[in-house]
Amino acid sequence: MTGGICSIQVLVYPDGRMDTRNTAIYCGLSPKTLAIKRCDGTGPPFIKRGKVFYFRDDVDAWLQSQRARSTAEIRHGR
Repeated sequence: MTGGICSIQVLVYPDGRMDTRNTAIYCGLSPKTLAIKRCDGTGPPFIKRGKVFYFRDDVDAWLQSQRARSTAEIRHGR
């Protein structure tokens, strides 16, 4: 594939939930990185009902909040 867009399927339940694996794919992170962020409180909001789930709206809001205009912004904590 040259110059095209690659489409990746992510499973989103009808109520907007995604499991950790699908959330990681959606965010471009590994499930382990997402788990670390969940433990240290730097990731998107989640619920745990036997299994961990994230709501797509919460993940989108978290991704938006991570935007920066320069690496200096990130280094200095914005």
